[in-house]
Amino acid sequence: MPDLPLISDLRPAPLRANPWQIAALMAFALVAPASLPAGAGDRRQPELRRRLAREPWLSTWSAALHCAPQQQAPTLTHLAPGEPLAVLRQWTSDSGVRWLQVQAPAGPGLVRRGWLVIT
Repeated sequence: MPDLPLISDLRPAPLRANPWQIAALMAFALVAPASLPAGAGDRRQPELRRRLAREPWLSTWSAALHCAPQQQAPTLTHLAPGEPLAVLRQWTSDSGVRWLQVQAPAGPGLVRRGWLVIT
């Protein structure tokens, strides 16, 4: 009976990889996890949120609310920054000044309407 080597003496042959195979494997390892569900990346584009027509605008400055679209018209009240506004219509005077007719909440069940000048 021939003398056989023991299993503990057997060693696997060393793997010899082509440099192109190694480069392809590294590229796949860098890109693939981001597209998988368990990866940190998200392949979908973020959803662009647009303002809906029924959503109020927010005033960004303190503005006077006029009773008519004229500079010399009496001031009804002053709007604070961050106050919600609903734009009802717009108007441009002969001199080119733009006005917005807006509605602002004045309390529970009450609203204020007036004209804001847009410069």
